[in-house]
Amino acid sequence: MTETKKTAQLTLDGNTYDVPVLSPTAGPDVLDIRKLYGQANVFTYDPGYTSTASCDSTITFIDGDKGELLHRGYPIDQLAEKSHYLEVCYLLLYGELPTATQLEDFEARVTMHTMLHEQMTYFYRGFRRDAHPMAVMVGVVGAMSAFYHDSTDISDPWQREVASIRLIAKMPTIAAWAYKYHIGQPFVYPRNDLDYASNFLRMCFSVPADEYEVNPILSRAMDRIFTLHADHEQNASTSTVRLASSSGANPFACIAAGIACLWGPAHGGANQACLEMLKEIGSVDRIPEYIARAKDKNDPFRLMGFGHRVYKNFDPRAKVMKQSADEVLDLLGVENNPILQVAKELEKQALEDPYFSEKKLFPNVDFYSGIILEAMGFPTSMFTPIFALSRTVGWISQWKEQLADPQMKIGRPRQLYLGESMRDYVDIENR
Repeated sequence: MTETKKTAQLTLDGNTYDVPVLSPTAGPDVLDIRKLYGQANVFTYDPGYTSTASCDSTITFIDGDKGELLHRGYPIDQLAEKSHYLEVCYLLLYGELPTATQLEDFEARVTMHTMLHEQMTYFYRGFRRDAHPMAVMVGVVGAMSAFYHDSTDISDPWQREVASIRLIAKMPTIAAWAYKYHIGQPFVYPRNDLDYASNFLRMCFSVPADEYEVNPILSRAMDRIFTLHADHEQNASTSTVRLASSSGANPFACIAAGIACLWGPAHGGANQACLEMLKEIGSVDRIPEYIARAKDKNDPFRLMGFGHRVYKNFDPRAKVMKQSADEVLDLLGVENNPILQVAKELEKQALEDPYFSEKKLFPNVDFYSGIILEAMGFPTSMFTPIFALSRTVGWISQWKEQLADPQMKIGRPRQLYLGESMRDYVDIENR
């Protein structure tokens, strides 16, 4: 970030104020208003902070108009095609792609931390059996600070590193155990001879009576889901992690806050909403009816999983995810699953319809990830926990970056107050 020689000028009540202009590596210039309140006694008004840069970052960049998503400068489609999740984790955490030796060491460190403290099994049993897996995830991750006291001091670089590895390593186990507890099956412990995605699938689907053999196509698809959701710039949950971190909260509390934010249906529930829409459509012969409703401006129905708030052209993650969806459906078939039959036909008809191409309403990553997870056998209640598992490394990378930022201040948004002005208290008998 550099300050350019140009400035913007704000004129207010006859006074003119110079506002410095900052130039990023990519993206639009940024007006630096940090001194504006002190100089002019005014705030800016930006609900949702959609036009406000809350921080500077070197991790992820999105160009929604071009359909670009870069992690440390590398396009997401290249990473998803040529790399794998733990290598992307290393990239996000440390800024560069690892050498073979560095990757081997990193993978070993993650693998050695995948088990949970044994007393956490009792913590799980404190939840009701019908508890939503996301409720369990929020509670268990927040409680990690009670089990791992030796990695909560954010002023210690080594403890920050240990906490980072622990969270990345243990999140698949935490999510898988939330699933197992939800369906009433015994917990399955991780195995050190399996890769990250295969370990997660085995912990979800293996039972003592029948060992689960991980199919490499499913493992690769799972790894791609993790990779394509690893980070997405300053979204709601990432901003929540940064805001919690600004107070000095421990890393487990910060990540639990991110999980809680992700739980919101407007954020992490998009792929679940997509599957629920497919279930509502119900059968292939009803697709034209729902496409017609989607085109009708007077009908509130919208096709979930099509288009994206950030990407105005196409979701760069969707192309790779479509490839995985095709591979998974070819492997598992769709003949006996009406939901997947609807998904395949809806995709075909929407892509052939000029209305959707003209409005750039292409299937996005949530559409395809929901199809894959449904085909694998996950209930919709597990879609958002898997999203949280994937996004953990992004949250941690942003958390570490913020703690190292000398400009870090506790988050304190301002407001446009529209309430009553000062008034005197009225005794109850006079009201």
